Amino acid sequence: MSGNHVLVVEGNTDRREMLSTLIEFVNCQPVIVEDPEIWFDQIDDLNNVVMAIIGDCGNHHITRQLLRELVNHEARVPVFTLELPDLDSLEFPGTIGSLRFPIKYPQLSNALQQATIYRGQAQSRDNAEASLFRSLVGNSRSIKMVQRMIDQVADSEANVLILGESGTGKEVVARNLHHFSCRRDKPFVPVNCGAIPGELLESELFGHEKGAFTGAITARKGRFELAEGGTLFLDEIGDMPLPMQVKLLRVLQERTFERVGSNKTQTANVRVIAATHRNLEDHIADGRFREDLFYRLNVFPIEMPALRERPEDIPLLVNELIKRIEHENRGTVKLTQAAMTSLCRYEWPGNVRELANVVERLVILYPYGRVDYDDLPPRYQLEGEELPDQVTAMITAEPIPDLHRNLPNKVPAQIVEVVVSNEVATQEGLPEEGLDLKEHLANLEYMLIKQALDEAEGVVAHAAQRLKMRRTTLVEKMRKYGIQRDND
Repeated sequence: MSGNHVLVVEGNTDRREMLSTLIEFVNCQPVIVEDPEIWFDQIDDLNNVVMAIIGDCGNHHITRQLLRELVNHEARVPVFTLELPDLDSLEFPGTIGSLRFPIKYPQLSNALQQATIYRGQAQSRDNAEASLFRSLVGNSRSIKMVQRMIDQVADSEANVLILGESGTGKEVVARNLHHFSCRRDKPFVPVNCGAIPGELLESELFGHEKGAFTGAITARKGRFELAEGGTLFLDEIGDMPLPMQVKLLRVLQERTFERVGSNKTQTANVRVIAATHRNLEDHIADGRFREDLFYRLNVFPIEMPALRERPEDIPLLVNELIKRIEHENRGTVKLTQAAMTSLCRYEWPGNVRELANVVERLVILYPYGRVDYDDLPPRYQLEGEELPDQVTAMITAEPIPDLHRNLPNKVPAQIVEVVVSNEVATQEGLPEEGLDLKEHLANLEYMLIKQALDEAEGVVAHAAQRLKMRRTTLVEKMRKYGIQRDND
């Protein structure tokens, strides 16, 4: 088994088939289990299951027993329960969340993202660590690269330099590096080098002895001592004064330091992670940052992407921020597609921090309400060209295709197949040797798309309207079947 398997335990045949189809659509492999009491016998290796969806197992007692076995299993599979319209929802401690049936594509994609983040590469992580990693929400290539780099360097002793604009989540990366390292049980100590006056920064980092300077009425430990055995996070390292840069370089090279006012040398068993929104290479050219310190810190650089560079992650981030506010019992809010589209068009100079502030403001203004385009603050009301397909796909909630809908009469009779009560019928009945239902439905879908495009003279948007689907969904299906517009 590969790592893209999704375990589904559901007693209802129709729901199993619909879940299986949707899981395959997102390029995962469904592992379908009908009998919840023998689920473990049907799994080769639970460590390779990316997530589990647990639906109707017959009764709540059996469902709870299955959830208990899955949640407590050493493989730590992320578990989601299925909210069914005809059954009371079941909440169970240790599950990641619930999915409302019928599940829609963005809902499943978000769940897979959460499951992947939860599991990461370390199966022994606890819930607190998973919560930290979920702070790096996103499906974009850039954020996945950041997650991959965190996994690669977290358990090493290499110094890490985190680059990126203000509000992109540099401290979140630093905390994840600490929590996924062998120093996880020791302190994580952050220091904002830009917020501490230069004359006090030495004492703040290295500590001081009693009487070392005016006002030093007692001895005090510095941040290096407080972080002993753990991680020291030097935020805004680009704002550190040059004299302090020299002293920091010595600590990084020799792993020793002295308190202010003391001649006693102490060892520093500390991993240093630094971050800045400055361009340090420009600072080096201007003489404001030491080149040797830059190369000492820049062993493993991680660059956080600006939010405007990954708009497809905004719907997931908004959803995560709303969930956190709900968890803190501070209310909730729901955004329409028009409002979410407008947020995805905004440039976000304050990045994720600004987005979090906007979501919190909306919860205050419209508690438990619905926010439409006109309800957004004026600066976030933006109209423009159509967003990229991958962004639109995350905004829109495309339902599972309804196989019971009426089909147009203009489809050639020889390929018409009508789905009635889960039975496929043709004008002449089923052939004796049977038929491949999936292949026949694919042929039907292909012909309907071709017919709609022909009638719309190759205009995809008009064809999508005739087929009552999103334009982005139609584009994906055209790619799937290799259909090109006449003008391509």
